[in-house]
Amino acid sequence: MTTFNLKKYMQFWAQKTENWLKTNLSSFDKNTEGLTEAMRYSLLAGGKRLRPVLIYSSYGIFDNDFDKVIPYAAAVEMLHTYSLIHDDLPAMDDDDYRRGNPTNHKMFGEATAILAGDALLTKAFEVMLDPVINPETEEKLRCEAALKLAKAGGDRGMIAGQFVDVESENSYFTAEKLDFIHNYKTAALLGYCTELGAVLGYGGEEDKERLKRFGINIGLAFQIVDDLLDISATTEQLGKDAGSDLKKGKATYPGLYGVDESKKKARALIDESVALVDCYGAASRPLAEIARFVIDRNN
Repeated sequence: MTTFNLKKYMQFWAQKTENWLKTNLSSFDKNTEGLTEAMRYSLLAGGKRLRPVLIYSSYGIFDNDFDKVIPYAAAVEMLHTYSLIHDDLPAMDDDDYRRGNPTNHKMFGEATAILAGDALLTKAFEVMLDPVINPETEEKLRCEAALKLAKAGGDRGMIAGQFVDVESENSYFTAEKLDFIHNYKTAALLGYCTELGAVLGYGGEEDKERLKRFGINIGLAFQIVDDLLDISATTEQLGKDAGSDLKKGKATYPGLYGVDESKKKARALIDESVALVDCYGAASRPLAEIARFVIDRNN
């Protein structure tokens, strides 16, 4: 078996996305240069670019015309970044640091941070639907990709999870509510990413569902690991305030199940994910390696 260097693999696709974002996000007028600066500040702040990497990896099972995929991966990263900017606001999680740097509202003020997030959210759909940006993708496919993103990121997806998360702070929470929060706040968008690869690669409905389930599973595992890191890692390791979930009375897996049981749950989800894509043979190796990375990461 050939050696697979996951770190270099992820860096390669992250850089592809980064290059596209740097080139294609600029101000259209001198009056909005401050808005664009705030958008670029958070969008180009680094990070693992896990969502784009998942899209490329899923798509690679079906096709290798990756240039077609880059704008879609960039669009998802725009939507994800908007969610981070808004999550960090004083009215939400009230965080001062993100990826080791001051959060957007700390740099530009709350009003500009809100507008930067709003702009990135709407820009994501512009990028997906614009035939000039995606000339090789037929209209039906562009619409399917955008519609599924709207569902994964909206009031029946990520935002639903965020709402229940905020509402549950410093209150009693059940296993059912905890699963709801993490299924929607984190896992829904990751499930979309792996499904999107099948959509753009003309996979069948069974492929879409299988890969969506893969993404949801690793999304849940990712959040469980996040919960665990919040109580075990340092602020320097995380690039954001450590222990913030505990301070805010957040609903977390360790808080409900304890550390050992939470680790078991995360491991079971990853094992199930790897088994789900095993049918694709060698083409699924990047996804399987990413799944293992999710459970073993330290930030």
